[in-house]
Amino acid sequence: MAGCTTSTSEQSSATEPQWDTSAEASRSGARDLTDAERIRVRHAEELLVKKCMEGKGFKYWVARIPTVEERKGQSYALDDIAWAKRYGYGGKLEKKAEKARRTDPNLAYLDKLSTAERARYDRTLDGDDTGRMLSAELPTGGTVRTPAHSCRVVAGERLYGSYETWYRVQKTTDNLTPLYVPDLLREERFVTALKAWSACMRKAGHAYADPPAVRAELEELVDGQSDAKAHAIEVELAVAESTCAKRTALADTARTLEREYRTKKLPRRHSEAIATRRTIEAGALARAEDITDSKK
Repeated sequence: MAGCTTSTSEQSSATEPQWDTSAEASRSGARDLTDAERIRVRHAEELLVKKCMEGKGFKYWVARIPTVEERKGQSYALDDIAWAKRYGYGGKLEKKAEKARRTDPNLAYLDKLSTAERARYDRTLDGDDTGRMLSAELPTGGTVRTPAHSCRVVAGERLYGSYETWYRVQKTTDNLTPLYVPDLLREERFVTALKAWSACMRKAGHAYADPPAVRAELEELVDGQSDAKAHAIEVELAVAESTCAKRTALADTARTLEREYRTKKLPRRHSEAIATRRTIEAGALARAEDITDSKK
């Protein structure tokens, strides 16, 4: 999504393990979408972007969307042993995704456009900062902005209703973890589970204080290795991590605390933003099903 950040960064480093922000977090009783449902919504959004771009005289190919399998390696602690045995930490999946990004037909199409047409393409797809901007204040401070007029906004309006409301609640709910994760990490239940996990890893021959420490060292461990050797290193560590996470209930403890903290520890306005997001996404899913079904 096009947008610029003022005063603060919009998101954390892509290399950081992600907390389970799909955890139940509002008092409304609504639920978050599953990964499969989110993928369907994103696919519908891409189809709508394609329709808008073609209506403006451009070609557009639907962007590749990460699969359910690819998303499984992004949690704080792996605990899917079968997935770890097959994919390690997802290194091969990431290479496959990177290859798809490099061969994106949209890039080849852009290269063939004149400088003026390329600029018009960019404005049509993502907008620019010469017109009205939508803004959202982040829970941690600062403001992010995005153009109010573009094919991405047109697609979003069709899918989510008020894109301005969607943009605001999305940016709010995507940036809540810094508000409670520091306290969660000091929670006795988490500390106990983490110590047990670390002891389990040491017994397996891998001395790490926590799962992020494994990911931090992984790049160095596989550097210069053949693809097969790198994958073997990944799998060995990932299987150990997931086995210990299961055995010590580290992943379950983290998810339980995530639900508790997002439900009870956040200011009411943020809980309301989560509830609003869920309502919007439920409607978007229904519309996405109609859109994607009509393309079959």
